[in-house]
Amino acid sequence: MQTYRGILSVILLVVTIVFVSSVTAQSDKNKEIVIRMIDAINDRNYDFLDDLIAPDMVRHSQATPNLNIRSLDEFRAFLKEDLKTFPDSYITTEMLIAEGDKVAGYFTYTGTQKGAMGPFPPTNKKAELKYLGILRIENGKIAEMWVEWDNLSFLTQLGHFPTPKKKEE
Repeated sequence: MQTYRGILSVILLVVTIVFVSSVTAQSDKNKEIVIRMIDAINDRNYDFLDDLIAPDMVRHSQATPNLNIRSLDEFRAFLKEDLKTFPDSYITTEMLIAEGDKVAGYFTYTGTQKGAMGPFPPTNKKAELKYLGILRIENGKIAEMWVEWDNLSFLTQLGHFPTPKKKEE
Protein backbone atom coordinates (compact mmCIF):
# COMPACT_ATOMS: atom_id res chain seq x y z
CA MET A 1 0.00 0.00 0.00
CA GLN A 2 2.87 2.34 0.89
CA THR A 3 4.51 1.68 -2.51
CA TYR A 4 1.21 2.30 -4.29
CA ARG A 5 0.86 5.74 -2.58
CA GLY A 6 4.44 6.60 -3.48
CA ILE A 7 3.90 5.69 -7.12
CA LEU A 8 0.61 7.61 -7.17
CA SER A 9 2.34 10.68 -5.67
CA VAL A 10 5.06 10.53 -8.33
CA ILE A 11 2.45 10.18 -11.11
CA LEU A 12 0.49 13.17 -9.77
CA LEU A 13 3.66 15.22 -9.54
CA VAL A 14 4.64 14.37 -13.13
CA VAL A 15 1.12 15.18 -14.42
CA THR A 16 1.20 18.51 -12.56
CA ILE A 17 4.62 19.40 -13.97
CA VAL A 18 3.52 18.49 -17.51
CA PHE A 19 0.31 20.51 -17.13
CA VAL A 20 2.09 23.58 -15.72
CA SER A 21 4.76 23.34 -18.42
CA SER A 22 2.08 23.12 -21.10
CA VAL A 23 0.20 26.14 -19.71
CA THR A 24 3.45 28.12 -19.42
CA ALA A 25 4.45 27.21 -22.97
CA GLN A 26 1.04 28.31 -24.30
CA SER A 27 1.23 31.58 -22.34
CA ASP A 28 4.68 32.24 -23.82
CA LYS A 29 3.34 31.53 -27.34
CA ASN A 30 0.44 33.92 -26.77
CA LYS A 31 2.78 36.66 -25.54
CA GLU A 32 4.97 36.11 -28.60
CA ILE A 33 1.93 36.69 -30.87
CA VAL A 34 1.31 40.05 -29.17
CA ILE A 35 5.00 41.02 -29.39
CA ARG A 36 5.04 40.15 -33.10
CA MET A 37 1.88 42.24 -33.66
CA ILE A 38 3.46 45.29 -31.98
CA ASP A 39 6.64 44.78 -34.04
CA ALA A 40 4.59 44.59 -37.27
CA ILE A 41 2.77 47.81 -36.36
CA ASN A 42 6.02 49.60 -35.51
CA ASP A 43 7.62 48.35 -38.76
CA ARG A 44 4.50 49.42 -40.76
CA ASN A 45 4.33 45.84 -42.02
CA TYR A 46 0.53 45.62 -41.97
CA ASP A 47 0.42 42.63 -44.35
CA PHE A 48 2.19 40.55 -41.67
CA LEU A 49 -0.86 41.07 -39.44
CA ASP A 50 -2.63 38.38 -41.52
CA ASP A 51 -0.47 35.82 -39.69
CA LEU A 52 -1.27 37.25 -36.25
CA ILE A 53 -4.85 38.55 -36.23
CA ALA A 54 -8.05 36.68 -37.03
CA PRO A 55 -10.01 38.06 -40.02
CA ASP A 56 -13.05 38.68 -37.78
CA MET A 57 -11.11 40.25 -34.90
CA VAL A 58 -13.07 42.67 -32.70
CA ARG A 59 -11.59 45.72 -30.91
CA HIS A 60 -13.32 47.24 -27.89
CA SER A 61 -12.50 50.64 -26.39
CA GLN A 62 -14.37 53.17 -24.27
CA ALA A 63 -11.65 55.65 -25.22
CA THR A 64 -12.99 55.61 -28.81
CA PRO A 65 -16.69 54.75 -28.38
CA ASN A 66 -17.68 55.76 -31.93
CA LEU A 67 -14.92 53.76 -33.59
CA ASN A 68 -16.08 50.23 -34.29
CA ILE A 69 -13.47 47.78 -35.49
CA ARG A 70 -14.93 44.39 -36.32
CA SER A 71 -12.35 42.89 -38.65
CA LEU A 72 -8.68 42.71 -39.49
CA ASP A 73 -9.31 44.89 -42.55
CA GLU A 74 -10.95 47.58 -40.40
CA PHE A 75 -8.08 47.36 -37.90
CA ARG A 76 -5.53 47.72 -40.71
CA ALA A 77 -7.43 50.78 -42.05
CA PHE A 78 -7.43 52.25 -38.52
CA LEU A 79 -3.65 51.81 -38.27
CA LYS A 80 -3.12 53.50 -41.65
CA GLU A 81 -5.29 56.46 -40.61
CA ASP A 82 -3.42 56.70 -37.31
CA LEU A 83 -0.16 56.80 -39.25
CA LYS A 84 -1.41 59.81 -41.23
CA THR A 85 -2.01 61.64 -37.94
CA PHE A 86 1.11 60.38 -36.12
CA PRO A 87 3.67 59.45 -38.82
CA ASP A 88 6.41 58.86 -36.23
CA SER A 89 4.23 56.77 -33.92
CA TYR A 90 5.91 54.00 -31.98
CA ILE A 91 4.65 51.50 -29.42
CA THR A 92 6.85 50.23 -26.59
CA THR A 93 5.78 47.15 -24.65
CA GLU A 94 6.36 47.84 -20.95
CA MET A 95 5.03 44.54 -19.60
CA LEU A 96 3.01 41.50 -20.63
CA ILE A 97 1.16 39.00 -18.46
CA ALA A 98 -0.50 35.92 -19.92
CA GLU A 99 -3.10 33.62 -18.47
CA GLY A 100 -5.17 31.12 -20.40
CA ASP A 101 -6.17 32.58 -23.75
CA LYS A 102 -5.58 36.21 -22.65
CA VAL A 103 -2.52 38.46 -22.73
CA ALA A 104 -2.62 41.70 -20.76
CA GLY A 105 -0.16 44.42 -21.57
CA TYR A 106 0.94 47.87 -20.49
CA PHE A 107 2.24 49.89 -23.42
CA THR A 108 3.59 53.34 -24.27
CA TYR A 109 2.53 55.00 -27.52
CA THR A 110 4.51 58.04 -28.67
CA GLY A 111 3.92 60.24 -31.66
CA THR A 112 3.88 63.76 -33.06
CA GLN A 113 0.49 64.98 -34.28
CA LYS A 114 1.08 65.98 -37.90
CA GLY A 115 -2.46 65.37 -39.15
CA ALA A 116 -6.02 65.98 -38.00
CA MET A 117 -7.43 63.66 -35.35
CA GLY A 118 -11.21 63.80 -35.65
CA PRO A 119 -12.17 67.42 -34.83
CA PHE A 120 -8.66 68.22 -33.55
CA PRO A 121 -6.29 69.94 -36.00
CA PRO A 122 -2.59 69.07 -36.18
CA THR A 123 -0.45 70.68 -33.47
CA ASN A 124 3.00 69.30 -34.36
CA LYS A 125 3.33 68.42 -30.67
CA LYS A 126 4.70 65.13 -29.47
CA ALA A 127 2.74 63.15 -26.89
CA GLU A 128 3.31 60.02 -24.83
CA LEU A 129 0.33 57.85 -24.08
CA LYS A 130 0.34 55.00 -21.58
CA TYR A 131 -2.35 52.44 -22.33
CA LEU A 132 -3.60 49.05 -21.25
CA GLY A 133 -4.61 46.25 -23.54
CA ILE A 134 -6.06 42.80 -23.13
CA LEU A 135 -5.89 40.51 -26.12
CA ARG A 136 -7.68 37.19 -26.51
CA ILE A 137 -5.90 34.55 -28.57
CA GLU A 138 -7.85 31.90 -30.43
CA ASN A 139 -6.30 29.30 -32.74
CA GLY A 140 -2.96 31.12 -32.63
CA LYS A 141 -4.35 34.53 -33.66
CA ILE A 142 -5.64 37.61 -31.88
CA ALA A 143 -9.43 37.31 -31.96
CA GLU A 144 -10.41 40.15 -29.65
CA MET A 145 -8.79 43.13 -27.97
CA TRP A 146 -9.73 45.65 -25.34
CA VAL A 147 -7.67 48.87 -25.17
CA GLU A 148 -8.07 51.79 -22.76
CA TRP A 149 -6.19 55.02 -22.08
CA ASP A 150 -6.59 58.51 -20.62
CA ASN A 151 -7.89 60.66 -23.48
CA LEU A 152 -7.75 63.89 -21.47
CA SER A 153 -4.06 63.48 -20.69
CA PHE A 154 -3.27 62.70 -24.34
CA LEU A 155 -5.29 65.62 -25.72
CA THR A 156 -3.75 67.96 -23.13
CA GLN A 157 -0.24 66.94 -24.18
CA LEU A 158 -1.17 67.69 -27.78
CA GLY A 159 -2.42 71.16 -26.81
CA HIS A 160 -6.13 70.56 -27.42
CA PHE A 161 -7.03 71.12 -23.76
CA PRO A 162 -5.45 73.49 -21.24
CA THR A 163 -3.06 72.05 -18.72
CA PRO A 164 -4.90 71.72 -15.39
CA LYS A 165 -3.92 74.40 -12.88
CA LYS A 166 -2.22 73.25 -9.71
CA LYS A 167 -4.01 73.95 -6.45
CA GLU A 168 -2.40 76.68 -4.44
CA GLU A 169 -1.44 75.63 -0.96
